[in-house]
Amino acid sequence: MAGNTFGSVFRITTWGESHGKGIGVVIDGCPPGLSLDEDMVQEMLDRRRPGSSIASTSRKELDQCVIMSGVFEGKTTGTPILIMIHNKDADSSAYRKNADLFRPGHGDITYQAKYGIRDWRGGGRASARETTARVAAGAVAKILLKKENIAVSAYTIELGGIKAQKRDLGVIDKNMFCCPDMKAAGAMEKRVAEVKKSGDSVGGIVEIFAAGVPSGLGDPVFDKLDAQLAGAVMSIGAVKGVEIGSGFGAAQLLGSENNDEITGEGFVTNNAGGILAGISNGDDIIIRAAVKPIPSISIEQRTIDTSGKPKVLSTKGRHDVAAIPRINVVCEAMTYLVLADHLLRQKAISQN
Repeated sequence: MAGNTFGSVFRITTWGESHGKGIGVVIDGCPPGLSLDEDMVQEMLDRRRPGSSIASTSRKELDQCVIMSGVFEGKTTGTPILIMIHNKDADSSAYRKNADLFRPGHGDITYQAKYGIRDWRGGGRASARETTARVAAGAVAKILLKKENIAVSAYTIELGGIKAQKRDLGVIDKNMFCCPDMKAAGAMEKRVAEVKKSGDSVGGIVEIFAAGVPSGLGDPVFDKLDAQLAGAVMSIGAVKGVEIGSGFGAAQLLGSENNDEITGEGFVTNNAGGILAGISNGDDIIIRAAVKPIPSISIEQRTIDTSGKPKVLSTKGRHDVAAIPRINVVCEAMTYLVLADHLLRQKAISQN
C-alpha cells in the first residue's frame, strides 16, 4: 500500500509535489447527480491559500482548480472526478544549497530512510502543499453532506500559548486566525508578530465542530467513527495529537461526571463528543487537533548531511510562522471526507 488513497466508498487519491508542475486529487465513489463546478471547490481552496494572515508564507499561489473529469453539464456523473491545481509560484532556489541536509522537524530524514531518494524542493510530497488536494476533495464531500444538513466548521482555540476564552462561532470569519474570541485573536496577532520577528514559529489547537450528524454512522471495532476521524485529522502533517469530546480531560473525571445522562430531550452533556462505541449518537461531534510549530525556522539548529556529517542549518525561504489558520480548512476537509464515506456506507445497509 502506497498510503496515498483514503476512504472506503467515497475514496480519494491525492498526487503531486510542492514544487512539481501541479497537485490534485482523484475522487471515486461520489454519487451521480450532485451539482458541482469549479467555483464550489474554489470557495474552500481560497481559505487555505497562502497569504491569508501574517502567519502565512509569502508564496503566491492562486490555487485555481480545474475539474478534468466526472462532471457533465454541472452534475457529477458517478465516474471518477479529477481535480487539478497547477503550481504557479514554485521557487526551489532557496532549497538547492541545503539539498543534502536533513532539516530538523521535517520528513527529510524519514523519506530518505524509506525510499532512498527524496524531493528536496520544499519537501516534495511531505509538504503541506499536498493538503490543497485534500481540501478540493473535501469541498465535494461537503456538497454531498449539505444535502443531509451536515455542516463542519473548524476554528482556532489556542495559538502561541494564547487561549480563546469564548466560543462565539459568529466571529471566526471576522479575524485572521479564525478564532471564536475576538480579544484572544488580537493577542494571537501580537504574539505571532513577535515570534515572526525572532525567526521562530508557533503551534496551537484547532477545534472541529460537526453539526447535524445523524445517529448510526460508524462501524464496530476497527472502523469506529471516532477512530477514523482521529486517523484522518492525524494524517495532516502538522497534527501531533487528537482528542474527541472530553478527550484527555476524561482521565481526570469520575464516571458519574463523564457519563452523558440521557433524557427525552437528548443528552444532558456531550463529553462523548457525539460518538458512543464508535457510532455517532446524533449529538454534535467535537474534535480538537494539536498542531505543532512549523519546523522551517531561520534560527540555527544542529543537523547532519546525507553522509552523516554534522552541520548547522538555518532554513531560508518562504514559510508560514504557524500552520494555523490555513490548516483549519484542511481539518474541516478531512472531517467531511470521513463523514461522507460513513454516510454512504450507512445508506448501503439502511432499510429506510
